[in-house]
Amino acid sequence: MKLLLTSSGISNQSISDVLVSLLGKPIAESRALFVPTAIYPFPGGPDQAFRAIAGNAKSSLADLGWKSLGVLELTALPSIDRDVWVPTVLEADALLVWGGDPVYLAYWIKHSGLADLLPSLLDKTVYVGVSAGAIATASLFGETYWAVPRCSGERLSSEEIAFGTPEGETTVTLVMANGAGLVDFAIIPHVEYDDPQDVANAEKWAGRLPVPTYAIDDDTAITVIDGTVEVVSEGRWKLFNA
Repeated sequence: MKLLLTSSGISNQSISDVLVSLLGKPIAESRALFVPTAIYPFPGGPDQAFRAIAGNAKSSLADLGWKSLGVLELTALPSIDRDVWVPTVLEADALLVWGGDPVYLAYWIKHSGLADLLPSLLDKTVYVGVSAGAIATASLFGETYWAVPRCSGERLSSEEIAFGTPEGETTVTLVMANGAGLVDFAIIPHVEYDDPQDVANAEKWAGRLPVPTYAIDDDTAITVIDGTVEVVSEGRWKLFNA
């Protein structure tokens, strides 16, 4: 199993080098499939999906110079015969799973049929998760929302928690859900370590999760290779509940 779990994609040279190492060959010789599904529940989701696929996102991913790049839309797969799409997935060297709503993404990883393929697929294919794409790999995860998206999802619980902001304390909703079960830890992405409030909010968030939780900034990624977990970072991160 080869996972590269990021906050913001391939944001620096260290993460880029690890991706090439996991692929076992240059990116220019590797075939990738891009999964935009998680972004659609958000306002402007279709526009954000296009920008990511076109390589106009904050950090590089689709625009790294892949030998070939296809789009794998999970919501379409249940309506297509498996003999049509499964061979394309099995031929990919990398599965690039974009950010958005991890609860929605986890639902479609399961209901698309992709979850059934992942155990054997990841023997040779690198799973690259960005934000929600990283969060949803967990057996159990939590996500916070200012407003919970109205979309498909299998939520275990939800509760209100108080977060600090520059304008004062505000309330967000913490939703617990089951993910793809590829890792036994949770991830909190986009933690800005130069912001004491953001770090305090991450610690409060992690404190609600009954599993080890990595809080990572946008220059940090986590690799999982055959069960061995390592952090790759040119930024800052912290492991809670170790």
